[in-house]
Amino acid sequence: MSPSLLKSVIVLDFETTGLSPDDGDRAIEIGAVKIEQGAVVDQFQGLMNPGRRISAFIEDYTGITNTMLKTAPPCGEVMTAFADFAGSAALVAHNASFDKCFLDAELKRVKRKCRGEFACSMLVAWRIYQQADNHKLGTLVEYANIPNDGIFHRALADAQMTAQLWLKMVGHIRNEHRIEYVPFSLMQKLSTTPKKSVKRFLRGYTSKQPVT
Repeated sequence: MSPSLLKSVIVLDFETTGLSPDDGDRAIEIGAVKIEQGAVVDQFQGLMNPGRRISAFIEDYTGITNTMLKTAPPCGEVMTAFADFAGSAALVAHNASFDKCFLDAELKRVKRKCRGEFACSMLVAWRIYQQADNHKLGTLVEYANIPNDGIFHRALADAQMTAQLWLKMVGHIRNEHRIEYVPFSLMQKLSTTPKKSVKRFLRGYTSKQPVT
């Protein structure tokens, strides 16, 4: 396979003070793993101090405490390091609209951007695992028989599980639909394909193999 057709993929997850940066919420942790040629090759994790205390609900939900954040570096420092880590790689998150909002907002504060294309593992899972009870990350990890320790709602753990789910779905498409090369662009297109049209879409997909 031509290296020019392969994309590095960064699978990321945020823990935050709330639901929207438009409401003044900030990131408090980012976790990410890098996938190259179908394998996880690197990871990134950072707690970050949002400059104010977080609520008891967020402490309970994430396991991240105000004490932990007190000595954490500021958001800008962590996000600058993450931008360097991500480079121009393609990006994946579970419920990507949420994570992309925080990614864009935090990077804007430090005048940085991640220029890679974005895809949502949850939307892809809606198409691939239509029989799952729901499409929460924990449910899908169990449905796809992905080994896990049951820890969720910490950024790196969720990014690791999302990465394994992504690789599992790529493998499913390759094995079940005989598509040898599953490019990132195919996963993006699949995420917007109507559920009832998924099988037809994949049957009609012609994998363009590189000339060697």
